[in-house]
Amino acid sequence: MTPFKQIVAMIACFAALASLRADDSAPIIVPHKHIELFNGHNIANWTTCMRTNSDSSGTWFVTNGVIHCTGQPPGYLRTLASYSDYKLFVIWRFVKIAPKLDNTGILVHMQSPDKVWPPCVQVQGKHDHQGDLFVMAGAECKEHKGMDANTPVVMHGESSEEPVGEWNTSETLCSGATVTAYINGKLMNTITECTVSNGFIGFQSEGADMEIKQVSLDPLPK
Repeated sequence: MTPFKQIVAMIACFAALASLRADDSAPIIVPHKHIELFNGHNIANWTTCMRTNSDSSGTWFVTNGVIHCTGQPPGYLRTLASYSDYKLFVIWRFVKIAPKLDNTGILVHMQSPDKVWPPCVQVQGKHDHQGDLFVMAGAECKEHKGMDANTPVVMHGESSEEPVGEWNTSETLCSGATVTAYINGKLMNTITECTVSNGFIGFQSEGADMEIKQVSLDPLPK
């Protein structure tokens, strides 16, 4: 290799390293105003991870102004950016349910790298269990310590879910290491001292045929 080519190769190497450092140190966004995460037209500002590495376009797609998820195969749709300290507002519904085909979830504080499943907190979306909170893949919280990894922190009181086919609202307040879940305006659960407190925001594909009409962020209430 000539000296000139060596210099060019070194410059390319340094540029690649700088790019990696920039990606690794990407800022975590704390919302200071209302942010719409779904534009009603496409999911270009989202990415997917599927267990079988299959083409996700058959699982996640936009139709009639909503995000549709077929529920198969398992995986998730997530934001490209990471967030912390926010109120997440979601409007979504089951299109239909059947045995073992009634499960999804809202994922917050999702960690890299992409895999099924990453460390995160899940606001359970399983039929009649919306409001249970899961700490997943090694994430932990004060209320879950001593429990089996697959055991949720159970919601307080009875389900406030709407009938299948009707729209539900989910509000998730992520404040530092605390996550609080409201379903259809009812306080359902709170966990504290979470070991994850920022990260991507996503939705599970885990059996349920479901639709998402709105996904937005707001600053935490003062």
